[in-house]
Amino acid sequence: MSPARFETLLDLLMLLALFGVLALWWATKRGGTRGRIADRAREAALSQRLDSSPVDVEGSDSGLRAQLVRRLATLGDRLPLFDAKYREDLGRQMVRGGYRGKLAVPVLVAVKFLFGIVCATLAVMLGSHIPAVGRFPAARGILMVFVFIVGMIVPEYVLALRAQRRRRAMAACLPDALDLLVICTNAGNSLAVSIRRVADELSSICAPLSEEFSLTADELKLSGDSARALNGLAERIDLPSIRALISALTQSMRYGTPITQALRTLSRTERLAHIVSLEEKAAKLAPKMVLPMMVFILPAVVVIAAGPAVIQVLEFFAKK
Repeated sequence: MSPARFETLLDLLMLLALFGVLALWWATKRGGTRGRIADRAREAALSQRLDSSPVDVEGSDSGLRAQLVRRLATLGDRLPLFDAKYREDLGRQMVRGGYRGKLAVPVLVAVKFLFGIVCATLAVMLGSHIPAVGRFPAARGILMVFVFIVGMIVPEYVLALRAQRRRRAMAACLPDALDLLVICTNAGNSLAVSIRRVADELSSICAPLSEEFSLTADELKLSGDSARALNGLAERIDLPSIRALISALTQSMRYGTPITQALRTLSRTERLAHIVSLEEKAAKLAPKMVLPMMVFILPAVVVIAAGPAVIQVLEFFAKK
């Protein structure tokens, strides 16, 4: 047997070993009374979510997308990779990233698993070409497991980056939202009506903050529990400024103090903090521009300034 075929066979055996370990773990988790009960509970919850989730079948693209989401959700619900507590944390991260669907967590779990499998497969296929690792099968096996774990972490990291960018956008528009809340409460509107009005005004400026305010207004209108709706807003956005706003509104409703004064003070504070953050970014800009100027601008300036003198010196020595 040639060495190339032997390496290919060894790579296939590594992949089969990884799939075998995952299948054995799956069977172990699903076996027994507790495993069967948990499996039936997951299937019942998945079927209920699929029945209640709206699916658009008018276009072929939307139909294929809905079918793909259903298959990923089915796979994610049947994978015994994470416990209920970790899935709850994933659900909280998905909500902060802007995904509130009932199938969001199972789809994320399936994406994490499939991306890990793809990364492990690529690591096995390309591991033999790595100079320091390719000669040792045990090192390639360790690399495969390591890449599989890292591949499962990458989608969650991408979700965290999206949530962070979303929070940054909402924090930038929060002072304007507070000013609008002050205007609405001064006009005599209730808290739910004011939040709804602010959500409508922010729809073209900051869509994420408008969505969160709109959902909070719906909760205030339907449930009537102001403290729970406001705390839900603070949990979804997860910003210190939003938590300060919720605390001020809750204390105002509890003790009967005017909401307008608290909102005006908080708006002034957030506006000042936003200005300070912009000044801090502007102050950091000069040191950050030093390296690009030295690399890209300074050589061009030196060539333009000293180029003619160097040419004249070379011509002088060439004549002699």
